[in-house]
Amino acid sequence: MNQHVPKYDTNRMMTVGEVSKRSGIPISTIHFYEEKGLIKSTRNSSNHRRFPSYVLRYIAIIKIAQLTGISLEDIKQSIGEFPTDHKLTKEGWEKISTQWKADLDRRITYLTRLRDELNDCIGCGCLSMDRCPLRNPNDILGEEGAGARILTRPLDEDI
Repeated sequence: MNQHVPKYDTNRMMTVGEVSKRSGIPISTIHFYEEKGLIKSTRNSSNHRRFPSYVLRYIAIIKIAQLTGISLEDIKQSIGEFPTDHKLTKEGWEKISTQWKADLDRRITYLTRLRDELNDCIGCGCLSMDRCPLRNPNDILGEEGAGARILTRPLDEDI
């Protein structure tokens, strides 16, 4: 009889040290995520934290989201739509990733624009660069407000 035996029990509870080792993040970060309500633990009879093994999936999502620049608040809001005492399903992940895709596309566009236009005038109003008179003659962008007006303009707007 060939039965598939999982490598580990998916219902197993893990210590904070085990979670740290498996996730590759420091214990202090695990405590921080828990404090922020991103993950949950229970306490055993000795009052030690115990985490379900599926917390590793949530931590991986948090880490990847942070690498892409998604704020902890946005992460919390997205994963908060699902019960943290259950595994995140494939469908749950698809919903989260769909929510984040439009924001990531917008960020990519802004970062590409920043990379491509960084050496040019950014519309700060200083009028000290040679190209500013071409991109911001007579400081017309200063009438719109303070800051780097060119690089922060809406994506569908050209000057």
